[in-house]
Amino acid sequence: MALNSYSSLCDDFYVDMCVNTELDLPTERDTILSFFERIRRQFPSMGCFYRRGKGEYCLEEDRNLGQYRWISLETDRISSGVVNPSDFDMAYRQHRLVLELVPYMLSVSHLDIDSLDVALAMDFDYRGSHDEVIAEALLGQSAFDCLLDLPGAKPIGFSPAMVVALSDDDRTQGRICVESKTSVYEPSRKGQSGDEAISLSLTIRQFPKTTEKFDPLKSFENQCQLAQELMVEKVIPNFAQPLTETIAQRRLT
Repeated sequence: MALNSYSSLCDDFYVDMCVNTELDLPTERDTILSFFERIRRQFPSMGCFYRRGKGEYCLEEDRNLGQYRWISLETDRISSGVVNPSDFDMAYRQHRLVLELVPYMLSVSHLDIDSLDVALAMDFDYRGSHDEVIAEALLGQSAFDCLLDLPGAKPIGFSPAMVVALSDDDRTQGRICVESKTSVYEPSRKGQSGDEAISLSLTIRQFPKTTEKFDPLKSFENQCQLAQELMVEKVIPNFAQPLTETIAQRRLT
């Protein structure tokens, strides 16, 4: 399935990767700057560097362009993402570079990796109640739907998520999540969500096996392939399309 097919179903599309570490990452000024400078040599348009809070450092392109790259370092996590990439390889090149650099620039060995995540995500802009859209699109004949038969009942907090094991040893896992940005604590807003979007994400997480040396690049390739297959076979027809159709119908009424 071509990437433009994904983009046609949503307002924004994300291809992200995250390396979760057991030990804290280096915090020395020279180490952090050297890492980001090496990234920028490969992607010169990533010129916005800043610190968020006390322990997170970010390098990214101009977000106003609509399509942009970003990379962040936190205490025990290295994240890399591309928003609205023109193709999957555009994002994968960046993620592979990060995986190639972290062993010798951030001292992250295979023993230090707690897990590796690959995530494909979609945003659906909608200014009404996100919870009502998600419930209408996805509840169907489920057990939860019976609660809406109560007098005056309507969903005001509905962000379903599920984690499934994708291997016999449970070390390959998939997480599907649909997130509402409508706040259950703000009834005065009457379900309005401002400029926020409904988020749909599929994350493939790989935990290293204890019986063999973990190869992040090899695992990354396998996770990418698995994520794309599940998006086509499960996520698009059962989650993305119902959400898109429900939003379209509500905008017509």
